[in-house]
Amino acid sequence: MATTEEHTELEELRARVRALERERLGLIERTNAAVAAAQERAYWLDRWQVDLNAVMRRRGMGELRALLRALRGVVRAARHLWWRTRG
Repeated sequence: MATTEEHTELEELRARVRALERERLGLIERTNAAVAAAQERAYWLDRWQVDLNAVMRRRGMGELRALLRALRGVVRAARHLWWRTRG
């Protein structure tokens, strides 16, 4: 016969299992969304017949990527500032 303490521990364990299951389902959803986004990008690259390896081997592409990353950072900072001033 289980004691009250054992019942309490069992309920805590069941609650933890439910929480872990919810966390796992969330992870599965995020993983599926990431895979779908990658498949979408790959689809359009294939459709447009773009070979990213060939494009990135061209001279100056590393610098172009660095410039785009810097611009993305500026845009994100500006957007963040804009949202902070509105709220």
